[in-house]
Amino acid sequence: MNYGDIMRTMIYGAGSDLGVHIDGASLGPAQLMNDISTFYKGESKMFQQDPEILKSRNISDRRKNEYEIEKFNTELYNSILAGNKEEYFPILIGGDHSVVIASALASAKTNIDVGIIWIDAHSDYNTFETTITGNIHGLPLAAINGFKCNELRFFHDGKIIQPSRTVIVGARAIDEGEKDNVKYSGVTVFTTQDIKEKGVEAIMDEAFKIAGYKTKGIHISYDLDIIDPIVAPGVSVPEKDGISEEEAMQISEYLEKHINDVLSMDLVEFNPLRDIDRKTEQIALNIVTQMIHAAEKKKKWEEKKYY
Repeated sequence: MNYGDIMRTMIYGAGSDLGVHIDGASLGPAQLMNDISTFYKGESKMFQQDPEILKSRNISDRRKNEYEIEKFNTELYNSILAGNKEEYFPILIGGDHSVVIASALASAKTNIDVGIIWIDAHSDYNTFETTITGNIHGLPLAAINGFKCNELRFFHDGKIIQPSRTVIVGARAIDEGEKDNVKYSGVTVFTTQDIKEKGVEAIMDEAFKIAGYKTKGIHISYDLDIIDPIVAPGVSVPEKDGISEEEAMQISEYLEKHINDVLSMDLVEFNPLRDIDRKTEQIALNIVTQMIHAAEKKKKWEEKKYY
């Protein structure tokens, strides 16, 4: 590996909405990958949930589609690991947020010491004991941090990402039972209100300092539901009082500016069936385009600076 070499990018489409009772997020990756095909000439792989699956939507089912999600993520994880060994920079397009258990833990397996910034209206820190809905897209960050949820990461035999190197940005909807999980885990939480009061750059500076401290880099997981649903309605579980489109793009610009401290990225939860006038699709396309442009400028570093 030579200092200054430009990394190759691999885009993984993860077309699954098994983690939520609402349909549609499984269609988002293919639509966005079709959108970027006009300019993106790099490599990509598409994973689509089995159309023969009888998806559980039972409100009393606390483990909706658990087996099918773990199977989907196992295949996705192994593929990302193989790409990481070939020194591709991975960008995952989901799909509901459960698919990033594969991408984040693949980064942890490859790089060992990793931080994570979880850009999301939700903390996704439920467990099977605390979940109200049984929707597994509300559990992935707990699984990635090793906070119970072992059943969702049987495929992974490396280190998990430490809660002390985990930052949630934009949270404004945390379930009652989930609040204690977040509190006792030791993760850092910045709310949507924090962004409004302090500004994107100040919050992202803090997030990078925490997630990047004595790690080899940071995994970024960007959920579109951080954006206010008036602006971006095309998500499965919208939450009012979100950030503006301008603030969403400021986050993307920050990530591009600091791309050499980023190891891997996700963009998830675009649901075309919930979109209006393709508003969310355009925002998602702008974000993923900026991710691609940032990744294509990323250089291979022989050493990782520590914060």
